[in-house]
Amino acid sequence: MGNLLYIIAVLLVIGWLIGVIGYSAGGLIHILLVIAAVVILLRIISGKKPV
Repeated sequence: MGNLLYIIAVLLVIGWLIGVIGYSAGGLIHILLVIAAVVILLRIISGKKPV
């Protein structure tokens, strides 16, 4: 389950980068980045070992 969260976070960050480069998705991409950041922070706060 933990690895799945990292995969989702990485996919969201990649989506954000594509959106920033492509500049087509606007605010939606930034919401995806916030979600990815929250997932990573929750993982760190919970004390789980990073990948």
